[in-house]
Amino acid sequence: MSQEQDPVPITEIRRLAEQGDADSQYSLARMYITGEGVREDDAEAMKWFRLAGEQGHADAQYNLGCMYALGDGVAEDKPEAMKWFRLAAEQGHADARFTLGGMYETGDGVAEDKAEAVRWYRLAAEQGDAASQYNLAGMYATGDGVAEDKAEAMKWYRLAAEQGTAPAQYNLGLMYETGADVAEDKAEAMKWYHLAAAQGNARAQYSLGGMYHDGEVVSQDSKEAVRWWRRAARQGHAEAQYSLGLMYETGTGAVENKAKAVKWYRRAADQGHADAQFSLDIMRQRRG
Repeated sequence: MSQEQDPVPITEIRRLAEQGDADSQYSLARMYITGEGVREDDAEAMKWFRLAGEQGHADAQYNLGCMYALGDGVAEDKPEAMKWFRLAAEQGHADARFTLGGMYETGDGVAEDKAEAVRWYRLAAEQGDAASQYNLAGMYATGDGVAEDKAEAMKWYRLAAEQGTAPAQYNLGLMYETGADVAEDKAEAMKWYHLAAAQGNARAQYSLGGMYHDGEVVSQDSKEAVRWWRRAARQGHAEAQYSLGLMYETGTGAVENKAKAVKWYRRAADQGHADAQFSLDIMRQRRG
């Protein structure tokens, strides 16, 4: 019967680190970051990450990149961050590849290069990195840095969605609902909307409310529509705020409440929603 090994004492970790053991140097750096067994000290963490990183320790190189990118324990230096991210990425470090992709996509510390972003996202995506799969899907969907390919976008959205990435689940649902380069399938759309909505994705909550309101796939259920629209509205989704206001104004799926209708119309109108502003104006005129 296997037994858990006792943790290595910090004195032993430090002794090995001082002897040049890269894994121990990395572990000691992490301890200084988290304050585990030592006082938190970003500068000391940087020292040990650098020693490990200079020996080719990929996790240390990635952490060095993060510290330079954020200015933790050292002056912020995006080119230096890029250097360490690249060293880690070239060793197959998925988080570093994702980060490099983001820097190239946005031009953060490097000249914007969408094709290079696609390259790094793809490498990380092929390792199963869900965030990279999602970003790669978006670039295929819009033809950003790569030829537009909705089927390829669907493939990567699905892989990210199956790992629980809520925005990917929403986008997959949207593609099924609209039949965007895939056979329209409202039931499949609702499945993915439900998964994303349950994680708090406001766009999915709004779309799910719409399907309940319209009676698509499921029996028409105004109360359920109100429930999902309320969740999205509370997150600032303007269309959900307008729809919720309408339900309160008309007493559909909720007890009629003009004050609540005004509240939600106003919140949507404050975001520039024209129909909400129009509804507010009509309610004011009726009050005379």
